[in-house]
Amino acid sequence: MRHLLRESRTVFRRNPRMPRLGLLRLTAQFGDGMFQAALSGAILFNPERETDPLAIAAGFAVLLLPYSVLGPYAGALLDRWDRRGVLLIASVARAVLIGVAAVALFGGVPESVLLVLALAVVGISRFVLAGVSAALPRVLERRWLVPMNSVLATVASACAGVGATTSVAVIAVLGAGDSASAVAVALSGIGSLVGAVLAYGFRPRVLGPERGSKSSASTVRAIATGLRTGASAVWHAVQVTTAMIGIGAHRIVFGMNTLIMVLVLRQPAGETQMSGGLVGFGVAIVAAAAGMLVAAILAPVLIPRLGRPRTVLVGLVTAVIVQLTLVTPTALASSEAATEQAHRLLLIGAFGLGLAGQVIKLTGDASMQIDIDDDRRGQVFALQDTVFNITFVLAIALTALVIPADGRALGVVLAGAGVYALGIVAIALNSRRARAGG
Repeated sequence: MRHLLRESRTVFRRNPRMPRLGLLRLTAQFGDGMFQAALSGAILFNPERETDPLAIAAGFAVLLLPYSVLGPYAGALLDRWDRRGVLLIASVARAVLIGVAAVALFGGVPESVLLVLALAVVGISRFVLAGVSAALPRVLERRWLVPMNSVLATVASACAGVGATTSVAVIAVLGAGDSASAVAVALSGIGSLVGAVLAYGFRPRVLGPERGSKSSASTVRAIATGLRTGASAVWHAVQVTTAMIGIGAHRIVFGMNTLIMVLVLRQPAGETQMSGGLVGFGVAIVAAAAGMLVAAILAPVLIPRLGRPRTVLVGLVTAVIVQLTLVTPTALASSEAATEQAHRLLLIGAFGLGLAGQVIKLTGDASMQIDIDDDRRGQVFALQDTVFNITFVLAIALTALVIPADGRALGVVLAGAGVYALGIVAIALNSRRARAGG
């Protein structure tokens, strides 16, 4: 870790725009962590509102699916419009919408209204992060992309965890309910305001894309073909395809486990409050963020030694082990003591899955930044967001149809391990395609 920080200082001196872009990402993820935890407190762990598995799945679908459909097309704008302007306008719009969501919560509006507002906020947040990732090679030498991705992921994960913990603390102090969640939501807008100031500080076009003779007609055509263009770029870059397979497999299981975690942690587990309820959910978020931090330290070591495809495989194998050893006990606990122990193991599992998933994600980011041309990079990162969101939501929706209200379902847990195994097989087949083409 000390070595990474020393390298970071060197990079910042040689690439003076890098600190501003990095700080923009960090403030955005702090705000995202706060906002998402506050919404979880308002909807999932709020005694004033009751939610069953299908309602939770519907909520995630409303939040994520519309942007997932539009994302690849909107991603074309990141390759056509000045990314500095896009980040500035998006940050301001997100701050405004967060303020509206906070007022709506104070007013006790129905969940449907909250979900529509949250949809807009989450969609813009993903757009901002895709823009930052697409712009990173514009402010950083190529040889520094992998270590800097890891450093940014380390600090960003910590920022998201701190943001989530801040929301949990605000709600714990003020008392569970709409008003406390509204205060936490309002405070999360600070990250967006700071991000807008940081984006304003860049000169026009410095974040790309290159200024060219692209007409408005070509822009419309690029937006209309955004999904196809991004998918084609991924398919022709074999290592990017490998990373996308790993990301997709992990997000499917992450969706399944998210629903398991919400349902299981809502159940009482002994006298301790640290492993259940909103506090337990906050601890799980922090545990996952800690796993991401460790991944950010390991990824720059693993990628040069193993190569990107093998690093993705290491992440998937680790995830299989975590799924079978740490998530399975939630479905087998039959006594109060066993349930409390299962809660604790689930929190450790959140760390392990955060570690495995972030190793895969960092490898994917490096592949997309290295192997994809600048004029298609925004569309590929937007496509990655689509894979993230659609697989996550579909997994939650299908799981909600079969899982009981207490979250105990051995078949679901084992199915998650099977999805990871299928991802490993698919990567092996993709590697064979690469050898055949070579």
